[in-house]
Amino acid sequence: MSDETGNKLLTTGIVGTVVAALCCFTPILAILLGAVGLSAVLGWIDYVLLPALIFFIALTGYAVWRRQRRMRQT
Repeated sequence: MSDETGNKLLTTGIVGTVVAALCCFTPILAILLGAVGLSAVLGWIDYVLLPALIFFIALTGYAVWRRQRRMRQT
């Protein structure tokens, strides 16, 4: 994996984790969905956000692991 690809993977993981965490633990998503008239989907949002948060945390962990492994090999 090239250095640029590793950086993109890590950046994607971190940004995705932050966005999913903000939506899970703050009322930002409720306010935004209410503002556009989609507050009815808030009942189902936990089925999407929690797996997304877990996925992005795992992606970040994988990117850090790959980076450390590459650093040890050089």
